[in-house]
Amino acid sequence: MGNSSDVNGLAVLHLRSPGGAEASAGAEAPRFTRAELLPGRALMVWQLRAALPGRGEVDLLHAPPLEQARAALDGGPPGRSGNNSFKYGGAFLLPFANRIRGRFSAADRTLDTTIAGQERRLFANGGGQAPGAEQYAIHGLILDRAVDELEHLSSADADTARAVIRAGDFGGSWPSDTDVELRLRLGATAFEVDITATNAGEEAQPMGIGWHPYFALPSGAREQARLYLPARTRLEVNDYDEVLPTGRLLPVAGTPYDFSAPGGAALGGLYLDDCFVDLQKTPAGETVVELIDAQAGYGLRVATSSPQVSAIQTFAPPDRAFVVLEPQLNWADPFGPLWNEPRGKGMAWLAPGESVAYRVRLSLFQPGPP
Repeated sequence: MGNSSDVNGLAVLHLRSPGGAEASAGAEAPRFTRAELLPGRALMVWQLRAALPGRGEVDLLHAPPLEQARAALDGGPPGRSGNNSFKYGGAFLLPFANRIRGRFSAADRTLDTTIAGQERRLFANGGGQAPGAEQYAIHGLILDRAVDELEHLSSADADTARAVIRAGDFGGSWPSDTDVELRLRLGATAFEVDITATNAGEEAQPMGIGWHPYFALPSGAREQARLYLPARTRLEVNDYDEVLPTGRLLPVAGTPYDFSAPGGAALGGLYLDDCFVDLQKTPAGETVVELIDAQAGYGLRVATSSPQVSAIQTFAPPDRAFVVLEPQLNWADPFGPLWNEPRGKGMAWLAPGESVAYRVRLSLFQPGPP
């Protein structure tokens, strides 16, 4: 694994595409070069790098240097279940993405809620910051989870990490036991995320999966960046502090939130913390999103072939040079009465022994001039 640094007790794992950065010098096409993975944090992607024509090697994710990773991730309020994992890089979210609401107890920050008809207790690791704002559970139960098995596999065309998390019932928080296999593959032309969640218990259960990558804008010029996101609808939220869905579905056509035209639309000064649904698939059944930084000559394509992906959560403050694009199975507040789906809006439903696969593929392209 080649590095003595560690996070949460496990060494950082470095992936390098064939030829690495050296083979990319003077390259006429963009190519992936390196990745830094944290097995101590559910194999989250701390950094992903690429060589861009005319710019050399650049960071593709918003994160501090690797030597600061441990301090960044271990900091923050005590007992927050690894929350800093979803403030940088790309954390994996499971068995749910986004928010789950319930009856909050301030004494111990617990949340009593209903998961697929069963009363469960979660830790309320999130919530609004305003006085009296609602507190809730957010972004799953593996944010601070170390992997149980890890392999580093190299071939002529790719470098691959394979990890297993035997999550059980997530400390009694979920209806059944779950085994999670993660496979991250870095090649020159693609970075691929493949997650398989298997119901290893004796009860049927819902399963949600997501990824939370902070995609950096190499130019630093956020207003000119363009987003292509082929969705017809977004979820209305009560405000951008709690960011809780109201149950209303808002058409994006003719609004500043319509990014569905070929080539997308400029972000300008628009604040985004919005979940887009009613996704338009390609003829091959993929959901494809693109982020374009024309000033940097940089384009990133995010494609998922998983039919269960039903939502793309975005987060992009106007004063920051990054865009978070989260392909998710489930919607926000999936078990809430506003959706009237006891099994969870967007959740995969797994009988004992059944699995669901979550796949995301990143590729690079050169956009036209700004």
